Amino acid sequence: MKIKNIIIEAFVAFLAFLFVFPIILIFITAFKPDAEIIKFQSLLPQHWTLDNFREIFASPVEIPIFRWFFNSILISSSCTFVVLTVTSMAAYALARLKLPGKKQLFAVIIATLMIPGQILLIPVYFTLDFLGWLDNPLALIVPAGSSAFGVFLLHQFFKGIPKELEEAAVIDGCSTIRIYWHIILPLSKPALSTLGIFTFIGSWNSFLAPLVFLDSVDKYTLPVGIALFQTSYYSEYGLTLAASMICTFPVIVAFLIFQKHIIKGISLTGLKS
Repeated sequence: MKIKNIIIEAFVAFLAFLFVFPIILIFITAFKPDAEIIKFQSLLPQHWTLDNFREIFASPVEIPIFRWFFNSILISSSCTFVVLTVTSMAAYALARLKLPGKKQLFAVIIATLMIPGQILLIPVYFTLDFLGWLDNPLALIVPAGSSAFGVFLLHQFFKGIPKELEEAAVIDGCSTIRIYWHIILPLSKPALSTLGIFTFIGSWNSFLAPLVFLDSVDKYTLPVGIALFQTSYYSEYGLTLAASMICTFPVIVAFLIFQKHIIKGISLTGLKS
């Protein structure tokens, strides 16, 4: 049995390495001069250099990467806050409150997961144009609140919280809002952390929505800015890989920090008392 477990763990580790290897290769190659990138001689750089990063950071007017980075942080953090707020309240109402037709409403919300996001681009675009939110961070932040996946994830987690806790709180005189704020949310930190990191990563990596809804270069997010950068510096591989590393690094750090919460949140979601 131990040998079987060792073989399975070794196979899983090998698959994990295959997934991570391209990212490791990008990070290593970003520290190579262009001559070594064009003429490949070894996996590791023979002459480690920071020139690629210096050139990117030295041209804030031509390459406003700090501005793009700030835009991505602002939009991703705001989207995460909006999603956690809206979906937790919706999931609590559907999972714990006695509402007429809540099962049917929950089924409709789940059904929207089957609708590709690209289909909604045109109606969302016209709606944002009517509101005057085009070329504005609100165009990316406000629509993010309608997360059917977030409602489903938190709904399943809330269903597993013992009802006795709410009944005891009601006896002590707690209102519905206080039960939601002081009991449900503190007990749901694993699920909230999981949803938060998924939302942050999804918003950070989002490319199509910022490309369609934003027009000004100084308002671009990092993925769109990097794509614009690549079209101008497509032959300078070191700069392109260094820019990709800057775009990828914050997401990896965020995942490493919250990975325990993600695993715990996914493992507990759906369990009932």
